[in-house]
Amino acid sequence: MKQEEILLKVNGTNYRLSIEPRRTLVEVLRENLGLTGTKKSCNEGDCGACTVLMDGRPVASCLVLAMDAQGREILTIEGLSEGQKLHPIQEAFLKHGAIQCGFCTPGMVMSAKAFLDQNPEPTTVEIRKAISGNLCRCTGYQHIVDSIMAASKMMQKKS
Repeated sequence: MKQEEILLKVNGTNYRLSIEPRRTLVEVLRENLGLTGTKKSCNEGDCGACTVLMDGRPVASCLVLAMDAQGREILTIEGLSEGQKLHPIQEAFLKHGAIQCGFCTPGMVMSAKAFLDQNPEPTTVEIRKAISGNLCRCTGYQHIVDSIMAASKMMQKKS
C-alpha cells in the first residue's frame, strides 16, 4: 500500500512518520508511537474509549484519519501526567474508585479534562452530560462523576 509522510505533534513532541493514508489516529498512536493508553474498542465513535484531545477538544481518534491530525495539538492520556506526578483528574479517579476494569478510563479522563478546562465549576448534571459519549460497563458512573467533581475542586484550589 502507498505510504505518505506525515508530521504529528503528540504530547508536545513532533513525530515524522510514513503511514498508509487510510490509517486512523488511534492506530498510529498505538501501533507507530507505542502510546497504548488510548484504547481501540468499537471503531465507530460510539464508546469513547479512544478519546484524545485535538487542539483541546475531545475527539474519537478511531474516526480521525492520522493524515487529518497534521498541524494539530494531540494530547493523549500519557501526556497528562508530569513525570511521576499524576494529573488531578487521574488522582481523583484513583482516590474515588472510578477505575474498575480500566478500559474506559483513558477516554473518560480525557473527556473530563476537556470539560473541566471549559467549565471548572460544574454541576453533577453538567458532568454527566459531558461524559455521555463515554461508555463504562463496570462502575455505574457515580464514582466517575464523583471523581470529576473532586478533581474540579482540586484544580480550583491550585489556581
